[in-house]
Amino acid sequence: MFENTARVLIRECRRILRYPVYLTLMVILPTISFAFFAVLFSEGVATDIPIAVVDMDKTPTSRTLVSMINDTPSAIVAYGAADMAEGERMVREGKVLGVVYVPPYFEKDIMSNTRTGVAVYISGLNITANGLLGKDIQTAVTTFSSGIQLQVLMKNGLSEKEAMAQVLPVYFDRHILFNPYVNYGYYLLPSFLPMMLMIFSVMLTIFAIGSELKNYTAGEWFAVAGGNTGAALFGKMIPYTISMFFMALLMNTIMYKWIGVPLNGNIFALTVGAFLLILAYQSIAVLIVTVLANLRMSLSIGGGYSVLAFTFSGLTFPRMAMSPLLQKLSYIFPFTFYTDIFIDQAMRGAPVIYSLGYMGWLTLFILLPMLCLPRLKKIASHSEYWGKL
Repeated sequence: MFENTARVLIRECRRILRYPVYLTLMVILPTISFAFFAVLFSEGVATDIPIAVVDMDKTPTSRTLVSMINDTPSAIVAYGAADMAEGERMVREGKVLGVVYVPPYFEKDIMSNTRTGVAVYISGLNITANGLLGKDIQTAVTTFSSGIQLQVLMKNGLSEKEAMAQVLPVYFDRHILFNPYVNYGYYLLPSFLPMMLMIFSVMLTIFAIGSELKNYTAGEWFAVAGGNTGAALFGKMIPYTISMFFMALLMNTIMYKWIGVPLNGNIFALTVGAFLLILAYQSIAVLIVTVLANLRMSLSIGGGYSVLAFTFSGLTFPRMAMSPLLQKLSYIFPFTFYTDIFIDQAMRGAPVIYSLGYMGWLTLFILLPMLCLPRLKKIASHSEYWGKL
């Protein structure tokens, strides 16, 4: 079997060198996609989101509030609107994502101890900007209000400590675990880059096997393997597995060295997890193209299956909040288990033993081609399965 595998490997290397599409799928496109997402999320945190302010008071007090809002990490006061109609027009035109309205007599009401308010209108079309602006503007207004209360109480004879106790009788101490920077790049990059890795693993595997059927060369492929299905499959997949593994190493280098994604756990466990992810998706690709015996349909099904994995991974919408049926459905995607390995090792810094179970699940996917070896030999040996797009 070793000699047969070696002959298939040599044949496959010659095919790779003969047809540029293989090197494109193996190296060029994965590298470009990694670079694209690395540049896209290099900032990590959204800052300087433009807003407009409608200041109907135009007093030192209102200007102090506007300055505090402008000093928040996410917002920048880009425009001063004359009225709400102009502010609304700016939102509709896409110039700003929010409008802050300071009412008339704002300073006067504060000085006379009369209740007043500040209205904030934020576009909900962009969920990220909506959340950041809402949180930061509310924090600025709350801080401004607390500062006024503190001054009033201290003028009435209370010490700063006593006044602070009345302004904030309950102190909220918040601790953000595992990603305290609230950096979008730190949790989106580790999902998008492996997603591209698995997509190219699936597409490359389907194309490598499907093109043999399409181009009527499947018989030659198996003849070189001496009719041994295992040698034919293993010899063909070796160069693609190696190339994808080097892409995985490049992916980890980009994430943990260049971008600075936190690495609190074991890099070896993450590397093994990425390798198992590649093998798992290659195995699924073999199953798809073997069952369908149609290159075009296999590429469509494989691409759709790969993209769906991101939805069920739990990185953007937590799996625990999904319905029980969807939670079970998430287990048909190897990416779900790779995501758990990443969260445990990179973010939480958990002991490797906690990730072994997820690696075991990934290993089960690798056994899938064993189920379709007889079918693979059949479609490669009978010409009625050849020539289909």
